Amino acid sequence: MSAHITVIAEAGVNHDGDIERALALVDAAAEAGADVVKFQTFRPAALVSRHAPRADYQVRNDTARQDDSQLAMLQRLALDDADHFRLREHCQARGIEFLSSPFDADSARFLIEDMALPRLKLGSGELTNAPLLLQIARSDRPLILSTGMASVAEIREALGVLAFGYLHETAPPSVPAFTAAFERTAGYVVLKERLTLLHCTTEYPAPFVDVNLRAMDHLRDAFGLPVGFSDHTPGIAMPIAAAARGARVIEKHFTLDRHLPGPDHRASLEPHELHAMVEGIRQVEQALGDGKKHVADSERKNRAIARKSLVAARPIHAGEVFSEDNLTAKRPGDGLAPAHYWTLLGHPARRDYNTDEAIDEEELP
Repeated sequence: MSAHITVIAEAGVNHDGDIERALALVDAAAEAGADVVKFQTFRPAALVSRHAPRADYQVRNDTARQDDSQLAMLQRLALDDADHFRLREHCQARGIEFLSSPFDADSARFLIEDMALPRLKLGSGELTNAPLLLQIARSDRPLILSTGMASVAEIREALGVLAFGYLHETAPPSVPAFTAAFERTAGYVVLKERLTLLHCTTEYPAPFVDVNLRAMDHLRDAFGLPVGFSDHTPGIAMPIAAAARGARVIEKHFTLDRHLPGPDHRASLEPHELHAMVEGIRQVEQALGDGKKHVADSERKNRAIARKSLVAARPIHAGEVFSEDNLTAKRPGDGLAPAHYWTLLGHPARRDYNTDEAIDEEELP
């Protein structure tokens, strides 16, 4: 049986700063069968400057506030600390893991120390944020890291920072020290224990032509780490395809209503679609199997029905030579295998056979 695929339902900021809507998102994720529901934790002023513009997709999708700066947008989307504790408690009650992505040092400290989350997720934008990577690694928290917008070289640099932190190296942090930590066997071992890389295309929605699902294979081969997929495409086909390609973790944005104003709603699944995605992933999970070719229990009973045996194509008299004219293969397959066809040709029949009567095994010379 294949390993369990972790499905992360990405609520993100689709609560629009409303805790009641955030709680409803937890309910929707739990009812859809997701393993994890993930939010975003940030201090707006620590995340962006007052001069930071919004991304094109944020302007395009957030129809309510198109004149907002990115800071103003984030200020109305942020949840406070008390909201986080309410969400975690509600997740516990609903039997689903609470997870969040920090975007600044204080948010990471809050999730690690105050909320005591057992693991964290970082978005693609933080892959080059070495101080944040180091802070998380030094906490010894397992990490799921998205790799959107990143080159292989940039991913390798991030892994060096994480290896340095996880190993609790005492040397001053530096690029050469990070590289040395990554190249150590101990660095590889600790990364394999604690890190999952998610392939991702950072556009909302992401064009199918830019998805490049085979890049998961590249990440797996290049770094020897567990890999998964963070999806921003429309629909549910790509997450299910990623499951079939060996993703260990799949993350997908969802919302209560795709038509709500806000930056991420339009690139998100609605609850019934999230349920269908999880169901499809679970079906793939079962279907992947152990990778060994063998007779399945469910098909064993059909072997005799579907296969063929050697039978008389017309009446055959005792002593008559078996020939292409009087010998053929027909269902069922509970008699002499058709592979013996050429062995019998030219040999006399030991007894009479009626049309369609199975040829006895004793006829073999």
